[in-house]
Amino acid sequence: MSALWSTEAMISAMNARPLGNMPQSIGGISIDSRSLEAGDAYFAIKGDVHDGHKFIGAAESAGAGLAVVAENKLPALGNYSIPLLVVKDVLAALEMLGSAARARSKAKIIAVTGSVGKTTTKEALRHVLSASGKTHASTASFNNHWGVPITLARMPQDTEFGIFEIGMNHAGEISTLVQFVEPHIAVITNVEAAHLGAFASVEDIARAKAEIFEGVVKGGAVILNRDNDYFDLLSTMAKTAKIERIIGFGESPEAEIHLTKVKLHDQCSCLMARVFGEEIAAKISVPGRHIVQNVLAVLAVAKIAGADMTKSVLALADMQPEKGRGSRHKLNIGDQQFTLIDESYNANPASMRAAITMLEKSTPGKRGRRLAVLGDMLELGEKAGELHAELAGVLANSGIDQVFLVGPEMDNLSKRLPSAMLASYVPDVKTLMPILFSSLKPGDVIMAKASKGIGFAGLIEELVTKFEDKSRFEQRRVKA
Repeated sequence: MSALWSTEAMISAMNARPLGNMPQSIGGISIDSRSLEAGDAYFAIKGDVHDGHKFIGAAESAGAGLAVVAENKLPALGNYSIPLLVVKDVLAALEMLGSAARARSKAKIIAVTGSVGKTTTKEALRHVLSASGKTHASTASFNNHWGVPITLARMPQDTEFGIFEIGMNHAGEISTLVQFVEPHIAVITNVEAAHLGAFASVEDIARAKAEIFEGVVKGGAVILNRDNDYFDLLSTMAKTAKIERIIGFGESPEAEIHLTKVKLHDQCSCLMARVFGEEIAAKISVPGRHIVQNVLAVLAVAKIAGADMTKSVLALADMQPEKGRGSRHKLNIGDQQFTLIDESYNANPASMRAAITMLEKSTPGKRGRRLAVLGDMLELGEKAGELHAELAGVLANSGIDQVFLVGPEMDNLSKRLPSAMLASYVPDVKTLMPILFSSLKPGDVIMAKASKGIGFAGLIEELVTKFEDKSRFEQRRVKA
């Protein structure tokens, strides 16, 4: 086990009081006893649902090297043989350890936010920058008040590139988190209608995203989507935050990372771009116009962070999509197949349009169809009905054969779709399953997308189980 932290350094960083026979070091950090690895430090965080102090016994059984616990919980803990680091507040202690990790690191630090594409861009950066040096990035979507500190605390001291996703549900959230990260480079992928339930307007969302500028270190850079409606606002706010280097990416000729040509294929995309004046040609192994846009931001980061650009471009050719974000499954009907595109992780109007476009570009098998299974987009506030209904125009011109709709808000869309296109509208996923399953045919390409709370992850699992997924992800090596 390689040491992530010496126990002495942890005690110092967190102002902790040690109890028991301490190990010299720990190999990792966990807040979940179920996924903990032997030698990890277990942080007993009190969450919205569960108090981690209840699972110290499970953490001990799983082989935790020590547990970090709150002073006021100590009397009720009972007798454990696991060594304890006692602190005033466990989450605050994790934040302190994260800050200590940032202070000791010499890595180039990148922070990513945006209404759409945060995780995809973060994962693309992880993949691309790993070709140039030791890279650390957050697990899954660890982008909130505990996800960011734990990602920092897990960063090895010899990391060369550190990538952090920063999310938000309300104003002021990014401002707090970015102070921990202190990025050299901040990326805003875009600003779109998402989380409108907590904001009066999309402009207010833009202003909240701009909070990321507050943590950028002196001499750092921000990378903005030049094609987005809020580029000028964000650029002005970056200047107000005294950021001197503001980089644009997109199709705009004024963008420093300027897309000059793109070809979208069923299972990949090919592009040419001018990156600070240098012509670059790249193949991206993940399809979708929205992925191309994200890759432009990735190329900007790679250049500014000092990565090897040749290695970075070559790495784009073997990226793999994340679960719920475009991963593909080849599934069986008898001795034939259909394709499932899993976009089930989350949804807002912009990402929904991007997924519809990706399905439009897909190539069904012989006699196959393009099928869209769309569920409610959550957290859109008073404009939810209108934003769902507006998808009708995109779908009607997409070349998609049939649309299956799920959820109360999707009823607004069902009333606007051409009757020949609407396969069914149902209130919930459970009702949808038998209808959808009986409709599938060999050669079909089916894309499923909804907000996480709608339960499409369960739909994907049922499809994969019922139709015998032979490979977790479709291996795509298609000539451009």
